[in-house]
Amino acid sequence: MQTALQSSAISQASHEELIAELRAFEQKSTLLSRPGFLIRRLHQIHGYLFSQETAEFSITPVQYSVLTSLNEHGSMDQVSIAREVGLERTTVAEVIARIESRGLVGRKSSKQDQRVKIVKITAKGKRLVEQMSACVARAHELTISPLSQEDQDRLMVMLVRLLEANNSVGNVPFRLD
Repeated sequence: MQTALQSSAISQASHEELIAELRAFEQKSTLLSRPGFLIRRLHQIHGYLFSQETAEFSITPVQYSVLTSLNEHGSMDQVSIAREVGLERTTVAEVIARIESRGLVGRKSSKQDQRVKIVKITAKGKRLVEQMSACVARAHELTISPLSQEDQDRLMVMLVRLLEANNSVGNVPFRLD
């Protein structure tokens, strides 16, 4: 694993030096030249770190994202939750059912349209989000800690830029406003 000291050189490297480093990575494995592979693999690593840091709570990253959104925005219908977290509506329904069975959210029909389900985080759900926040932050920090602070910031900006640029691709947009 690269240390923060080694990675600080990345932010100082010339474009030619970056190209040379990318070519060296590709010599190790062609997969290291594929952004999709790297993103998927980093997602696996982060999922492992998240599960290690939050094991006592038995909450998945997706469930935590839904709870966080509800905690920040209050009651929402399931379509809004899907947009808020970037999930398909059927997945949201399944996630809501699981966390509702644990008493972390409540669901009721909308007064305007009985087919629409309004979801609200419960006091128990709010406590759980608060209790998990330090563990979740630690998982996020561990995921990118081999990079210098400058490169961590650069990575986060680049990831958001990629998300914004590609958000309309696919069938599950993420609410960016």
